[in-house]
Amino acid sequence: MGMPCEINSILKLKRSQGYPNELVVGTTHQVMKQGYRLFPLDVPISLVDEAWIAHADVVIESLTWQQQSTALSFKIHRIYNTAFSVKG
Repeated sequence: MGMPCEINSILKLKRSQGYPNELVVGTTHQVMKQGYRLFPLDVPISLVDEAWIAHADVVIESLTWQQQSTALSFKIHRIYNTAFSVKG
């Protein structure tokens, strides 16, 4: 019996999952994602919206698994001058 786990190198969030209403460098946010997920910690990764548009880099500061969910705390590291699509 194994533990299903997804490895992610970007943070994709919908508004309903806690995508920030306003992107401000240095602010910290908490979100919950369904399932067990692995993310790189303490290094910048892209934050994308539900349309796969990247708007900023974030640094995940903590990650906790519980009850088939992943709780994340992340800080806005850098906001892009121009947003871009990360999916063809």
